[in-house]
Amino acid sequence: MPRSVDIVIIGSGFAGLGMAIRLRQEGRDDFIILERAADLGGTWRDNSYPGCACDIPSYLYSYSFAQNPRWTRMFSPQREIWDYLRDCSKRYGLGPHLEYGAEVTSATWDEAAGRWLLEVMGSRPISCRVLVSGIGALHVPKIPEIAGLGSFSGTTFHSATWRHDLDLTGQRVAVVGTGASGVQVVPAIADRVKHLDVYQRTPAWILPRPDRAIRAAEHERFRRHPAALRLARNRVYWSLEARGVGFTVSARLQPVAERMARRYLERKVQDADLRARLTPTYEFGCKRALLSSDFYPAVQKPNVALVTSGIGCFTPRGIVDTSGVERPVDTVVLATGFDVSANVKHMDIVGRDGVVLNETWAHGVNAHLGIMVSGFPNLFLLLGPNTGLGHSSVVFMIESQISFVLSALRLLDGVGARAVDVRPEAQEQSVQAVQDDLVGTVWQSGCRSWYLDDTGRNISIWPRSTVRYWLRTRRLRRRDYRLDPGRSQPNRQIREGARA
Repeated sequence: MPRSVDIVIIGSGFAGLGMAIRLRQEGRDDFIILERAADLGGTWRDNSYPGCACDIPSYLYSYSFAQNPRWTRMFSPQREIWDYLRDCSKRYGLGPHLEYGAEVTSATWDEAAGRWLLEVMGSRPISCRVLVSGIGALHVPKIPEIAGLGSFSGTTFHSATWRHDLDLTGQRVAVVGTGASGVQVVPAIADRVKHLDVYQRTPAWILPRPDRAIRAAEHERFRRHPAALRLARNRVYWSLEARGVGFTVSARLQPVAERMARRYLERKVQDADLRARLTPTYEFGCKRALLSSDFYPAVQKPNVALVTSGIGCFTPRGIVDTSGVERPVDTVVLATGFDVSANVKHMDIVGRDGVVLNETWAHGVNAHLGIMVSGFPNLFLLLGPNTGLGHSSVVFMIESQISFVLSALRLLDGVGARAVDVRPEAQEQSVQAVQDDLVGTVWQSGCRSWYLDDTGRNISIWPRSTVRYWLRTRRLRRRDYRLDPGRSQPNRQIREGARA
């Protein structure tokens, strides 16, 4: 028989923990957090590769309600962010609510009961009134389909599953990919390896990362004066919003940023041929712009080679590029990013009338405000479709979505309803508005990026300011939602078990 709980949260990264903390702050304790791994942390637990750090200043890449006066750097390294999340869990007493090794494989809506029934690997089923997915988009490593990859006799792993037991000292290493993780891995291992081949499919626009150590005097001031810490956070927020104007409001500002990136490249790379191979041919911002002060110096080291001819195939002893040159390799690091379209696709989610979410999304992933999908009552997605950003912190977006979920819970309790569902027309209008706003933006300027699905449709980016998203999610517009009267009842399976 299923055990019953009011709210289930899936995932224990920034989204899941933030949701749990805010529930506790509102006096709601009847919830559990299901985490398939053995520890909390999500992206910042998994991505422990050398050089891993945030590309958003630490003061903003944290909860507004749990500011940290002890960040050691302006751009925090992975371990420090992971420690911050674990500290938040302890500070807000989430330990009793966390269940590890609990992978949700399916969720089915019981219309008669007004509840979700979850199948959980390694546990008995769980019945809940409200289901919140805090999985996010960066949790399924993207493994490229390259001929012969399985025949390679050396070691291969994705950057998100780093082999810390493997010593790369003196090895011949290939890093495949020069995106956000690649530009951090390459400088971190270049001096340790015997030789490093960096396989670049498409160059990225890169700006220097204005990182520095945070001084002890600053720590003391922020500890003694929380208002000073809030001010530092606000300064970062508004500076990023101003930078984002070129993305979200006026495309005329994009060439300014592109000129800055081009000048930075010219200063750092003197060799004309190498500089040409590192120069993008697409508009600044079409793909994710990167921050790095050590990638350009790293690819110019004598033991590092930038390979831009593309990968033809793998052999048992190395990699053959598309020009036919084979390079021997001991270890291959796949810095190839994540399948952002996956989100909750690894679960079988069945809503009203037996409608399957994966089938609903077969022709395009979308959701109302990135949070709700019509036909799936009391289901809320955090960091769902089109809620990613190209200029600021997704933690801000997460907090806006959490506020939306809390508003929905207050509405359910206030009117005595058992379920809330977004109306199809409201969802269609919301989704179309996002796609209309994307027209003419740099994200639709023609390059291929992980923002787009296989059809070329942007399923990742919120195309307006974060202020606008905050305003849209502050409260629910009642006319956009269907409310089912009456309290939720035990699931049909529970009732049948009781009768038996």
